[in-house]
Amino acid sequence: MKQKNKILNDPIYGFVHLSNAIDFAIIEHPYFQRLRRISQLGLTYLVYPGAYHTRFHHAIGAYHLMQQAVKILRTKGVHISEEEEIAVCRAILLHDIGHGPFSHALEHSIVHQISHESISKLLMDFFNKEFEGELDLTIEIFEGKYSRKFLHQLISSQLDMDRLDYLKRDSFYTGVSEGVINSDRILSMLNVVNDQLVVESKAIYSIEKFIIARRLMYWQVYLHKAVLSAEFMLEKVLERAKELSMNGTKVFATSSLAYFLESEMTLKDFESKPEVLDKFCHLDDFDVISGIKEWVNHDDFVLSDLSKRIINRNLFKIQLQNDEISSNFVSSLKKQVLANYPIKASELKYFILEGKITNLAYNAERENILLLQKDGKLVDLLDAADQLNMSVLSQTVEKEYVCFPDYL
Repeated sequence: MKQKNKILNDPIYGFVHLSNAIDFAIIEHPYFQRLRRISQLGLTYLVYPGAYHTRFHHAIGAYHLMQQAVKILRTKGVHISEEEEIAVCRAILLHDIGHGPFSHALEHSIVHQISHESISKLLMDFFNKEFEGELDLTIEIFEGKYSRKFLHQLISSQLDMDRLDYLKRDSFYTGVSEGVINSDRILSMLNVVNDQLVVESKAIYSIEKFIIARRLMYWQVYLHKAVLSAEFMLEKVLERAKELSMNGTKVFATSSLAYFLESEMTLKDFESKPEVLDKFCHLDDFDVISGIKEWVNHDDFVLSDLSKRIINRNLFKIQLQNDEISSNFVSSLKKQVLANYPIKASELKYFILEGKITNLAYNAERENILLLQKDGKLVDLLDAADQLNMSVLSQTVEKEYVCFPDYL
C-alpha cells in the first residue's frame, strides 16, 4: 500500500502526522469515522457546555502521544523496531474503537455483559483480515501477549497514553483547569528498565500532579453529580425502550438501534455473526438522540417522561454521601413517586436509582508506577512520593447515591 503523508491539526498538540498508509486507511474506514459521532464524555456537555469532543479526537491524540513516547524512548537507547512502532501506535489508535453511543451508556442498558474492550478486539480482528495480517503484532501487544511488556504498558497501565491524552483533552474541553497535566514533561521522563516502563525520579512532582489531576477530574467532571444523574437517566431511558420493544410495543428507532432494542445479543453473537458487529458499527450518538426526541411523545409514561427530562435538561436530583443512605428515606421517595406518577411499583426502578460510585486515582494493588533513581535503583512511587498525598490518593473513595425526580 502506497505511503500517505497526512497531517491533522489537533487543538491540543498541533500537527499530528500520519505517514503510515494502513493507519490512514483505518482512519478513513467508516467504522473508525463513526467515532466522530461518539461523544468522549457522554452527556457531560449538559454540565460543561464545551464538552462536545469525540472519541475520534481522543484516538488521534493518544496516537500522537504514542509517536512521541517511541521517539523519546529511542533517544534513551531503548530499541524499538519499526514494526513494533507501527504496531503499538496502531493499537492505541484502535483501543477505543469499540465504544458505543455516548461511550458507556450502551454497555449498561441494551447490550449487557459486553465491554467496549471486547468489541475493540473484534474490530481489530476485522481490520486484520481486511489488511491480510498486518495487525497481528498490534493485537498481540494490545492483549499483553507480546514478549516486550513495556509496549503493552504504553497502551494500558497507570501511566499510559490513553490517560495522558484524556486528562489533558477533557480538561481543555470542559474548562476544568484542575485536570491540566504536563504531558510533555512526563513523556520526556519515560524510560524502560528490565522490560518495565518507568519514570525518571526527577519527574516525581509531575507524576504526583498527574495523579492528583485524575482524582480532581473524577470529582469535578466524570463523577459530577449532575453528570451522574444525566448518565443514569440515559441508561434508564434506553433500558425502558428495550423493555418495551422486547415486549412487542412499537418504539421509534433507526434501523441500527432497533436491531439491538428488539433482541438480546451476547458476545458470542458478536464473534460469530458479522452482521451483528456491522450493525453495532452503524450505531452512534445520533441514533440515540433521534430516538429520545421521538420518545418524548410516546404513549408510555416512563419512556416519555424520562425522554422529556433529558431533552429539556430537567435532570433528577442526586444525593451523594459517604455513609449508607437511609432505607426510610428511599421508601419515602418511592411512596411519593407512586402517589404522583401513573406507574406500577415494578416501574419504580426508572425513577428511584440507587447504587455506589468509587474514585481511585492510583491503584496500588495494580502495576505500580516505578521511579528510576540516579543510581539505577527502582523505587515504587508510594515509597518515594509525599506519603500524605499518595496514601490518600491510593485509597478508594466510595459513596452511595440515590437519584430521584427533583420536585419530590
